[in-house]
Amino acid sequence: MALDKATVTKIARLARVRVAEAEKDALVGELSGILAFIEQLSEIDTSGVEPMTSVVAMPLPRRDDKVTDGGKQDDILANAPEKTAGFFTIPKVIE
Repeated sequence: MALDKATVTKIARLARVRVAEAEKDALVGELSGILAFIEQLSEIDTSGVEPMTSVVAMPLPRRDDKVTDGGKQDDILANAPEKTAGFFTIPKVIE
């Protein structure tokens, strides 16, 4: 897929990246090269390849699934400007 200068301008605007007019021509070539490489990758047959999380086959670490309150209520409320009965106190926002 080949890109043009207008497409690079649109991509930069969507990404909220300021790109100088002089740099856009170089970006056209670079982004077109990246997209061409991605198109090459899509041609590879990966139907027999298992998904992996690491290059070393090992199980992911597991933890016990326990529900807790975190035990940090005092730490969390330490910097609260106002608190009541262990909760943040805020002004009424609905009339």
